[in-house]
Amino acid sequence: MRMLPHDDDVSGTPHPTATAAAEDEPGIAAVTHPLRSEEDLLALRHAVRTATVRAGFKLVDQTRIVTAASELARNAYVHGGGGACEVRVVQQSGRRGLRVSVTDQGPGIADLDGSFVDGFSTDVARPGHGLGGARRLMDEFHVHTTPGQGTTVVAVRWTSHP
Repeated sequence: MRMLPHDDDVSGTPHPTATAAAEDEPGIAAVTHPLRSEEDLLALRHAVRTATVRAGFKLVDQTRIVTAASELARNAYVHGGGGACEVRVVQQSGRRGLRVSVTDQGPGIADLDGSFVDGFSTDVARPGHGLGGARRLMDEFHVHTTPGQGTTVVAVRWTSHP
């Protein structure tokens, strides 16, 4: 399994992060959305926008999160054959955030490091900015992938920064 946290540690060793320590926001349940069709991708965009408003993000950060979630979901749908996206409002050390976890059971990412380079794509019809772009839009970004077994991406954006 390869993991790549936001700080570009490419050792493949699990990396302890604030993502793992974040707690669910009381009274706000996580929601899991299927990623099996174009309609599912559109529904996810709307659900993420609603969650960003509920979490208290300003418009620019709402747009960043919706864009990142959309890119990750589209990757799971196109390259992973579909999957699921969990959207969860979290809190940690007095700050709120939104955690987006996208999982698929596809072929995994053979060249994880290369997949973050702008212009890299396994599909000549697509520009190859999704994964690296999504990482730049979020505060925390972790990829767990195993060739032949699928990929999970967990990304968090915080409403405030310490």
